[in-house]
Amino acid sequence: MGDTPPATSNASSASSDGSRPLVVRIGREELVIRQRYEVISIVNDILIGLLFLVGSIFFFTPELTHAGTWLFVLGSVEMLIRPAIRFSRRVHLGRYSSQSAMEPASSRDF
Repeated sequence: MGDTPPATSNASSASSDGSRPLVVRIGREELVIRQRYEVISIVNDILIGLLFLVGSIFFFTPELTHAGTWLFVLGSVEMLIRPAIRFSRRVHLGRYSSQSAMEPASSRDF
């Protein structure tokens, strides 16, 4: 991995007051942090899905209903972890850029 310049993202249109397009500069550290938290979030979401799927299948058999209930409880705990991941990501990014802490929530906010 050589030295790469910071990634930039240009807005495609000018703002409503006719000024120049917004340019967002993202440093290498910020990109690495975002990618790590995205992977953690994806793994968490897959785990949630698996816990609820297996828990649902367990409800078809009376002998496994108790275990299925516990899988639902674990899935619910994983759902509580999701906002903790988002909050942790915001705090971590805030250490690198004060602008990151001020960004509005977006569809990429995992």
